[in-house]
Amino acid sequence: MRISELKEKKITRRATRDFDLEGNRIYNEFEYDLPFKADFSGSEKQREWAKIIDLIPFFLIFLFIFKLAPILSFLFSIPSVIILGSITETVWGTTLGKRIFRMIVIDDFGNFPNFFTSLKRNFLCLSNFYPSFSEYTTKDVAFGTQTHFRTDLSMHMNNKLCKTYIVKEIQLLKIKKLLEEKK
Repeated sequence: MRISELKEKKITRRATRDFDLEGNRIYNEFEYDLPFKADFSGSEKQREWAKIIDLIPFFLIFLFIFKLAPILSFLFSIPSVIILGSITETVWGTTLGKRIFRMIVIDDFGNFPNFFTSLKRNFLCLSNFYPSFSEYTTKDVAFGTQTHFRTDLSMHMNNKLCKTYIVKEIQLLKIKKLLEEKK
């Protein structure tokens, strides 16, 4: 069984126009089989910070030990993170940055991805940083209503193409249990 095939049962209650004898509204219950949601709230920002944390050691090594210019240190740290990240994701399912945020990379079967899948996933991460722009409004007593613009970076394309998931460590146990039950 695959994670992409897992379903979760969700029950929703919808109010009807009818009332019972005591005056309480009558609700209809509907049951849905929805695809299992492997991602978690806040994953975008945590993944961005994890990438930055992964880059920092390589940047500092190239900057201070190899005495390269800051821009070259940054450029050389990118392929270093891609290669080392692929190795560590294959062996431990995580990188330094992901470990700090307690995230694990798994494939569609709930295992750590193989090296080539992880390498492809990390390489595609370079093209993931396409921005999506949105607008939001805040209300404040002092300043009234203000409209702000927000730029969000999407980091899900590489996982969709490689059929991998980034989950929290505590989610991994639930996913493994669900996969075992469905066998």
